Parts: sequence; structure tokens; C-alpha cells
Amino acid sequence: MLQVGQKAPDFKADAALGNNEFKSLSLADYKGKWLVLFFYPLDFTFVCPTEINAFSDATESFKKLGAELLGVSVDSKFSHNAWMNLARKEGGIQGLKFPLLADLNKTIATDYGVLLPAGIALRGLFIIDPEGGLQYQTVNFLNFGRSTEETLRVLQAIQTAKTTGEVCPANWKPGDKTMKPDPVKSKEYFANAK
Repeated sequence: MLQVGQKAPDFKADAALGNNEFKSLSLADYKGKWLVLFFYPLDFTFVCPTEINAFSDATESFKKLGAELLGVSVDSKFSHNAWMNLARKEGGIQGLKFPLLADLNKTIATDYGVLLPAGIALRGLFIIDPEGGLQYQTVNFLNFGRSTEETLRVLQAIQTAKTTGEVCPANWKPGDKTMKPDPVKSKEYFANAK
């Protein structure tokens, strides 16, 4: 079973880039960068375009943190491409700012533990560090979407903890105090707690 702290499973598959362009992508293509890898059930559905468009709209915020976005479903690269050519007002994802990976053989969804017996992926989201380590994972059922704001907050918390050596308490946001992971030194944080 895949767990945080492990190396993220490798993958290699074709992706739709938009503008009728395709490219083979692998985890190695993201070495040295943060990667937000997220699975969604199917193209041309209902909740999926709301999530994908929300992530697309937040692309620059992720890039400022050194992170790339990559969506994955069991659809073909041609299905992804057709959906990328459909206007948002029609349920499409036209203008998408990141690639969509085609997991036709379902090995990526299987390796990441999100494939349902029906052959589609749950809404799994994984944050992978620049060294390929899995830092965060969350999996939602099909009928509700994820929050880009929460994903950005979590990414910033992970980056803050990695760079400072300190830990981020509950509901931490950028600019909030962190805590020293030490029984004595942590009291500095608790002394100011509400």
C-alpha cells in the first residue's frame, strides 16, 4: 500500500498538452520540481471540469511555489484533447494550463491506489517533492471536489517544514508561527497559544 514518506511510483504515459499537441511524460520529467499529481474519474463529466479549471486558474500560484500540476484519468489523450477544445461554458476545459495524462491501461491509478473496480479513478491528490518523495496524499469519493486553496496551503506547509526544520500546527497558514519539534523548545509555541 502506498504511503507518504515513500518514493512516489514512477509512471510514463502520453499526455495531452492542448492545441492538439501530445507528449510522453514520466515522473523523471518533474525531477527537481514539486509536483501536484491529481486523478479524476472521467473527461466530459460534472465535478471534474470544476476541479480542473480551478487548478488551471491557480497555476501561477503553484508555479510561484516551484510546483507543476499534472492531471490523470483513464481516458485517452484524444479524449483529453477534445475536452480541452470544449469551452468552459459547455462543461469543457478550454485554455487548460497544464497537461492531462492518459492512463488507458490503468497502471498509474493502480500504482497510486486510487483505481475503483469499475475501472475509473477516485479523486486522489498527491504532492511529490523535488527528490521524488511522496509528501502528501488525499483521496476523495467521486461526488465532491477538492480545494485548490487547501492544496496550496498544504504545499506551503510542507515546504516550510522542509526548509525550516520546524513543524506546522493545525490550521497553519503562511505567516503563522511554526513550532520546534522538541519537547522543551515546543513550549515557546504553546506559551503563546490561545
